[in-house]
Amino acid sequence: MSALRDAVDQNGGDASAITDETVIVGPGAVIDSIGVVSLVVDIEQRLEMEHEVSVTLANDRAMSQRSSPFRTPAVLTDHILTECEAGAL
Repeated sequence: MSALRDAVDQNGGDASAITDETVIVGPGAVIDSIGVVSLVVDIEQRLEMEHEVSVTLANDRAMSQRSSPFRTPAVLTDHILTECEAGAL
């Protein structure tokens, strides 16, 4: 969630109010679409640098889902874990 807090701070929002259910994408989102893109890139870079995990979060599978895997921190976390597991196979 530190990457999301950083993105919200950069967008001028209140990062201290972030929870697992904070809306990232959709009505009431805490960041705009450019912020979402920056967030995804930041998470990918942090995974690579801190955990030596190379993953693409905004892939075809993610973009074709009925519900966005980026809608809340809890859903995004599940998506990250799924992509990391898929990459390990």
